[in-house]
Amino acid sequence: MNQKPYPLCYTRSGMIFIRPEDDCNAVVDAMLETGYSEEFCVALDWDPAFIARLMDAGFLIMSDSFFDKDHRGNPYRQDIVLPKLHLVRSVLFFSKLHVKKSIKPFLGRYELRFDSDFDRIVQNCLAVHGDGWLTPSLLFVLQLLRKQKAGDSPRPVSFGLYRDGTLVAGEFGVLCDRVYTSYSGYKEENNAGTVQMILMARWLEKGGFEFLDFGMPMDYKSDLGAQNVDPREFVTIFRAGRQGG
Repeated sequence: MNQKPYPLCYTRSGMIFIRPEDDCNAVVDAMLETGYSEEFCVALDWDPAFIARLMDAGFLIMSDSFFDKDHRGNPYRQDIVLPKLHLVRSVLFFSKLHVKKSIKPFLGRYELRFDSDFDRIVQNCLAVHGDGWLTPSLLFVLQLLRKQKAGDSPRPVSFGLYRDGTLVAGEFGVLCDRVYTSYSGYKEENNAGTVQMILMARWLEKGGFEFLDFGMPMDYKSDLGAQNVDPREFVTIFRAGRQGG
C-alpha cells in the first residue's frame, strides 16, 4: 500500500509554506518527490525550536524583510524566514581538499580559533556583505540557539583566523552533529580567506565531521576540491552525518 504524500502548504505565488507544526524532514522528502523547482520556502514563525528543526532537516536558513502598515497606518517591518534547499549544493569531502602550492607557504603564518569571536565575526560579515538576508530576527535566533547547553545540535558557531593575535578573516555557520554548514565569511587581507577555509576543513576532519557543506557553489569552493551535488544526494549524506553515520 502506497503511503500518502506529506500534505504541503503553498503560498499564492507557489512557494512552499512551512508551519511550526510541520514535520520538517517530511517536508524535505515531499519537496524531492514532487520535484519542487524553487530553492526557497517561506515561514513566518521565529521560534528557536522551529528554526532548529529546519536546520536539522538540511535547510540553510536565510531571511528577508518587507514593510507594511498596521490598522492605524503606522509602518512596521516584518522579517520572514526563507529556508533554502539548494538545487545544486557545494560539498567538500575532506579527502578531496586541494591546497594550491602558492597557498602552502601561508598556512603556517596564521592561527585558526574555533568559536572564540562569534559576535565580532558576524558583525564583520554584515559590514562586508550587508544585511540583505541576515535580518535582525535571524541574528536574534542565532544568538538564542547559541545559548543552548553545550553539545546540543544544531548550534551556530564561528571560525576565526588570526595573524599575530589579530583577527584577519572569519566565518560563521551551523553545526548539525557531524556536518558543518557555512553561512557567511569575510577576509581583511589577501589569501587569508583561503587559508581560513583550508585550516577549518582540516579542523573539521580531525574532529570527525563527515563533510563541509559550503551551500551555494562558487569557483573558489571548487578550487578547494568541493563538488556539486543534487538535493537528493545532499539530503542523503546530510542525514547520515546528522545521525552519526
